[in-house]
Amino acid sequence: MLALLANFGIALAKFVGYFLTQSASMLAESIHSLVDCTNQALLLIGAKSSARPPDQTHPLGYGRDMFFWSFVVAVLLFSIGGVFAIYEGVHKLQHPTEIEAPWVAISVLVVALGLEGGSFFACVKEVNRVRGSHSIWAWIRSTTSAELLVVFTEDLAALLGLVIALVCLVLSLITGQSMWDAVGSILVGLVLVSVAILVAVEIRSLLLGEAPAEDLRPLVDGIVKQELEGAKVLNFIALQTGSAELMVALKFDPGRAALDASGTELIQSINRMERKIREAIPAVRWLFVEPDVED
Repeated sequence: MLALLANFGIALAKFVGYFLTQSASMLAESIHSLVDCTNQALLLIGAKSSARPPDQTHPLGYGRDMFFWSFVVAVLLFSIGGVFAIYEGVHKLQHPTEIEAPWVAISVLVVALGLEGGSFFACVKEVNRVRGSHSIWAWIRSTTSAELLVVFTEDLAALLGLVIALVCLVLSLITGQSMWDAVGSILVGLVLVSVAILVAVEIRSLLLGEAPAEDLRPLVDGIVKQELEGAKVLNFIALQTGSAELMVALKFDPGRAALDASGTELIQSINRMERKIREAIPAVRWLFVEPDVED
């Protein structure tokens, strides 16, 4: 909520700067900050909605609701903000206007750059904590934390947009040509549209049903064999049902010795197996284990 209020304050300052300067780059950044505010509001809605308990309509819970709202952020808001910024830049190229009080816009952008930079590096710190030895790009392609992905790309786009707008405004001031201001608006729009496409592609994969970033089968296979000597995993499925929750389903052959034992002993072995899997993988919320015989 504090981040939402801070972004709203930044957006308000940028809009004031735009009305004083009539800068296309400043307007693009103002719309961008307004988009950021709406993004955060939607992510808060998604976080609350995805925490609802399972019911008869959704027996596996609402964890994927966060994926849905993250997709809405990517497709609607990033894209709308990006397309508007490109339109405004093209319009200013066709109908150039003099930038009034450019130092006001530059001052607002410098302050916003400091605030956004602090937010971005705090987000990078969190990403570094969860990505381990993977590169940032590899983390983006494999992460199942939709909200962290959206916040990271949002902060990155905000930082790039501010740098572009600031450079283009300074160029306009130095050269006396408002064309650079219009180019800045177009470039900010292209950054937003590019981020929208990237995030939408990644979140779409989660919506369709994506396996967790880590291959869990070897770990589960080891637990099964440890509990029942001679057992063998036949089929294994792990799906991300939320940013921090998993569904795991496995079919296994318990081996001849377990089949010859009583049904009670086999059930007890399966129960112990389930406990060990949940202890080893705390994110598992739904676990289905089925004994079978290999054909």
